[in-house]
Amino acid sequence: MSYSTWIVGASCTGKTTRLIEYFCDWAAARRQEKAFPNPNCLIIAALGDNRLDLVDRIESVTHGQYRFDTVSPLGFFAKEVELFWSLLMQHLGLKAPFPLRLHPETEHELATQLWRGELPTHPDQEPLPEALRVKRTLDALSGAAMAGIAHEDIPQILKDGFGELEGSTEQWDAMGSAINRWWQWCLDHGLLTYSILTELYWRYLLPNPVYQQHLRQRYRAIFADDVDEYPAVMRHVFELFLNRGMTCVFTFNPHGGARLGLGADPDFMAELAQRCRTEMLMPPETSLGATWADILVQCIREPLRLPQLPDSIQSIQTTSRAQLLRQTAELIAEAVQSGQIRPQEIAVIAPGMDAIACYTLQEILDRKGIATLLLDPQDPPIRSPLVRALLTLLALVYPGLGRLLDREAIAEMLVVLSQFQVSWEETAGSVELPEFGPSKAPSLSHRLANPVATTRLRIDPVRAGLLSDHCFAPDPDHPKLLPTTTFPRWDRLGYQATQAYDAIRQWVATQQRQLSHPVVLLERAIQTFFDGGGALTYNQLATLRELMEAAQHYWDVEARLRSGSSDGADPEPVQRFIQLLRRGTITGDPTPLQPMGRAAQAVTLANIYQYRVHRCSHRWQFWLDAGSPYWLTGGRGQFAAPLMQHHRPNQPWTAMDALAADQQKLEREVYDLLHRTQERLYLCHCDLALNGQEQAGPLLSLVNAALPVPLHPPSALVLS
Repeated sequence: MSYSTWIVGASCTGKTTRLIEYFCDWAAARRQEKAFPNPNCLIIAALGDNRLDLVDRIESVTHGQYRFDTVSPLGFFAKEVELFWSLLMQHLGLKAPFPLRLHPETEHELATQLWRGELPTHPDQEPLPEALRVKRTLDALSGAAMAGIAHEDIPQILKDGFGELEGSTEQWDAMGSAINRWWQWCLDHGLLTYSILTELYWRYLLPNPVYQQHLRQRYRAIFADDVDEYPAVMRHVFELFLNRGMTCVFTFNPHGGARLGLGADPDFMAELAQRCRTEMLMPPETSLGATWADILVQCIREPLRLPQLPDSIQSIQTTSRAQLLRQTAELIAEAVQSGQIRPQEIAVIAPGMDAIACYTLQEILDRKGIATLLLDPQDPPIRSPLVRALLTLLALVYPGLGRLLDREAIAEMLVVLSQFQVSWEETAGSVELPEFGPSKAPSLSHRLANPVATTRLRIDPVRAGLLSDHCFAPDPDHPKLLPTTTFPRWDRLGYQATQAYDAIRQWVATQQRQLSHPVVLLERAIQTFFDGGGALTYNQLATLRELMEAAQHYWDVEARLRSGSSDGADPEPVQRFIQLLRRGTITGDPTPLQPMGRAAQAVTLANIYQYRVHRCSHRWQFWLDAGSPYWLTGGRGQFAAPLMQHHRPNQPWTAMDALAADQQKLEREVYDLLHRTQERLYLCHCDLALNGQEQAGPLLSLVNAALPVPLHPPSALVLS
């Protein structure tokens, strides 16, 4: 018998565990039916990271007995559109080849080129930068696609919602024309963004009877976790299964919606509960949220109300932010070293985990022997010296890129590339540097059998500066690395630096003669100079992996736009790729997702959004910058996102509406975070912000009501 269940509860109440139990019961029952000996079902998680965690939990419980498919909502749309692309081609009359999905960074870059000069700003306002205008336009397209709104209707929605407040009627019409042109241009070239493939799915594929029949045949049930984070169009998929009387199990957090403003529509999804049997889960008594969430949220609404907070909620108050960061780190270190708590049971959460806070906390805790883990960092790969060195190599090898080079870049490249170079001695007393490359290097067994037969060949920064000053010949078309004898006092370089430099120079000369595809050249450089990655750290490997994925995707798109005629040796695309990375457009997303080794026993550093979407929970939480106004105003989401919500009428969006939305977001965040801490909460507040202004954010009443933690003597606050 089919049934549908709506499991509702706050964070950490066991909703996912209950979902897995329902899946196991359903799969075991269906397995006994002769008609469906091993039925397939669809298991959905809000994000890719959550999906991997859900798969691991199901596999550990079922030991791989049952068959199922797991996707995220965006992954589901992409998979279905690609699988039924031929059906869409027939319906829309497309002639493009099999589609190629664009990364968000590439989408922004291509849209900028296509729309140059087409996106005006409000005539009575200060002109917006081109990058911001492009981003706002793509945000509007994304929000409409997730909400199930046709892209042709976007200008009218903006006119009704913003009117003259954010732009003129002509501006919204121009944005609509640019979106229409972008849409058609992408389809003509077989390029799909997440926005376009999402609209293709709900607008053309999902209503198709042929597709609906295939979908029902493939899946016998749906198990969807955290539907409060799903885009509105997923409801139409669920309703297709509900209308057929199929089994559907959903979990929903009424105080979730971390992705509200980024495509999620929890209020619209919540209406599905009317068609399901509701199961309510209560939070465990060990959670701070079970006893104090309602009280603290009420205090935020009524700042003059100051309750007597328990000892489990304390405050750290200082004058400056430097003192606050040090005091917070010292308190964490003292608690860990005294055995009160383990590092992995502590989280430091902020509205925005800025670089200064990250660096300070990491430096202090690292000196105390305590590891830290920055949750889901998004640093551009260009910040890595390894990536900068590889890009300098590209500019050296390909002609016409000399203007991208300078002596500082050459010196850095020499230092980085020589860090892992090794010379192998075949016999005692003779040192010979073989030609670089994995095929020429002695085997691992040979190196293990001859441990004394290796010599590190490194170029230190001083010698690298001398080499770049005297042995680098700048040229717009053909920059060169000259022989070391070009330097009159080459004898000062030393044997190791000379050998390492000559090896790099010979490698560059060889690649210039061959002039292979840039992706191949990058792979060769990694194999040659970084031992194929074997000598790198976890973070360095993750950064190089991101670089290679970005490079492969960039030239896949380049080949598509040039109809496959590009061999990758054209210097112009290489120049654009280097400039794209140097602008920091491409951001890193290191994998694997699960921390390993020392990082698995680390203090978590995260902003509010990342902490919530990764569904973290800890014994102790430190809310950094608790007095900051960014707890209220930070993370407002994409441009025009409120106008795309289904519960909103077509009325103007006012400043009062924005303030009310910020207040609701803050209350959800506080409620959710409190349910994700089990034992203790520290509100970390400094009187003065980085700009010297006094902080008076919405959580200041909580800071004043909490029992302050005694500060260390002033001498302990002096930096060592």
